[in-house]
Amino acid sequence: MESAGDKVMSRAQITDTFTDSTVIPDRYVQSDEAREGVVVGDDESYELPVVDMAMLLDPEFSEAEIAKLGSACQDWGFFQLTNHGVDETVVQDIKNNTMQFFGLPLEKKKAVAIEAGGLEGFGHHYSRASCEKLDWAECLILVTEDNVQRNTRFWPADPSTFRYALEKYAMEISDLTSRLVPFMASDLGVEQETLVETFQGKRQSVAFHYYPPCPHPDKVIGIMPHHDAFGLTLLLQVDDTPGLQVRKNGTWHPVNPLPGALVINVGDMLQILTNGTYKSVEHRVLPDAEKGRATVVMFQHACVAGMVKPLPELGEATYKAIEKLEYVKGSSKALAEGIWFVDTLKIM
Repeated sequence: MESAGDKVMSRAQITDTFTDSTVIPDRYVQSDEAREGVVVGDDESYELPVVDMAMLLDPEFSEAEIAKLGSACQDWGFFQLTNHGVDETVVQDIKNNTMQFFGLPLEKKKAVAIEAGGLEGFGHHYSRASCEKLDWAECLILVTEDNVQRNTRFWPADPSTFRYALEKYAMEISDLTSRLVPFMASDLGVEQETLVETFQGKRQSVAFHYYPPCPHPDKVIGIMPHHDAFGLTLLLQVDDTPGLQVRKNGTWHPVNPLPGALVINVGDMLQILTNGTYKSVEHRVLPDAEKGRATVVMFQHACVAGMVKPLPELGEATYKAIEKLEYVKGSSKALAEGIWFVDTLKIM
């Protein structure tokens, strides 16, 4: 049986093999239906909301900035966070280690390859549909905070500073989450501690993505359209190559990352916890013809006493309560089938 590691194509293989070719291997070629959707034009005015952490913390401006945060989570499900307070040295270290890892020869990256039936480790990123088409991306997935599930066997030892850099960055993101969530609680009108506890001590995981340049970007997808299953997603752009697109009102909106900002989005768990007030929004990644793109994506899980369910303070529940383990299983199964699990939990 072909292992996950065998399904991986290294950055060099992809770029060297396909740069001068007019043919993309069939397992990467996506249907027109998969790539469909209107993309907002350059001449159309729109702006992904920007929230300033420094203003959230400033009593003089906090109320207005909380309103911006709430509006972003309700209307877009996405925002860019500036002045987030994550240590710049830690950020640069994780960026450097990310690029060094993806720049390694394939055989070295396969030292931490995904095992059969597993999730953690290095492998090629599959599309979410059952057609088993490959996304145009390399991916390294790791659990960073979970006393039971964390397995450092999949944490790369090469580069030698990777593990230390990830430990430091994961802690910084946990701290940032604990600073940001209380402002969401204020917007929602619930006690800050109530929402903070849904994230506190819960699993944190990370996905490192590298999207090689593609000579025929009109034929492939970096990552298929999807919703994030967890509570909160915090994305660090390693370079300045665009590619992320957010679907709003049926139209795809490209995200132009601001220097120094984090791109943050509401996940499915948070949509359920907020009883649908905050929106988990579909998004995708398209590759660039000339430049690669790398990201470090942290996922913060959230639940109430082991259950994924709406907070009772937010009115009559519009989603069924489900045990967290069953939620994860159901979400993974739905993802493989190309459906959105949240829809199956709605109370009609």
